[in-house]
Amino acid sequence: MSELTLHDLSKKMAKLDFAMLTTSSHAGSLTSRPMSNNGDVEYDGDSYFFAYKQSRKIAEINENSDVSLTYTGAVGMLGGSPLFLTVEGSATLIDDKSTFTDHWTKDLDRYFPDGIETPGVVMIRVKAKNIRYWDGEDEGQISL
Repeated sequence: MSELTLHDLSKKMAKLDFAMLTTSSHAGSLTSRPMSNNGDVEYDGDSYFFAYKQSRKIAEINENSDVSLTYTGAVGMLGGSPLFLTVEGSATLIDDKSTFTDHWTKDLDRYFPDGIETPGVVMIRVKAKNIRYWDGEDEGQISL
């Protein structure tokens, strides 16, 4: 069993369209929802997602910045091997529109019709602390 590097994982993650973002509610229960990856993966341990400031996930992140991301899908030619990843990390909110442009893709216009000028849009940055992966051949952990 070989250990994957962060760079190896980055290449695999770029092929996955969605992640499940898990936050903790005020009452302590966990809530997960799909978030678009948008292929924005030059992975150094940070993941970026966009949301509306008034959404429940943003309120939960404001209360408790500890979050989890779960990625799953097939990578490689013709479907390839399954890949499962969990990322434990800390979320921060970014309001800077110039930073938005670094991570914005045209596909996001579907959810935010005025692009980065959509009222109430905010970017979530998840800084990984620990990553566990399974890909059918390898499994391991990377701590950052």
